[in-house]
Amino acid sequence: MFTDEAAVRSKALVFEFSRPARQGLHMFFVFYPIDVLFLDDKKRVVDAKQGFRPFTFYNSTEKSKYVIELPSSTIKKSRTRAGDLIEWH
Repeated sequence: MFTDEAAVRSKALVFEFSRPARQGLHMFFVFYPIDVLFLDDKKRVVDAKQGFRPFTFYNSTEKSKYVIELPSSTIKKSRTRAGDLIEWH
């Protein structure tokens, strides 16, 4: 929230939750769209939201342990799909 789009254009923000659950997100005070990936406990994509717009809500369709916020269009450019394994260090 309250960030500049240029500052996050090349970065991802990863959230880890204590247990898998359907995640509810909001875009209050975010003034540009982002992409969001929802991952299970094995870091496999179970849901994705492309172009998550400012001042809207989204509830994941599947339970997830990780949520990754990405710059807009990242999902399309990377061709990320449900079932893909995401790794990071």
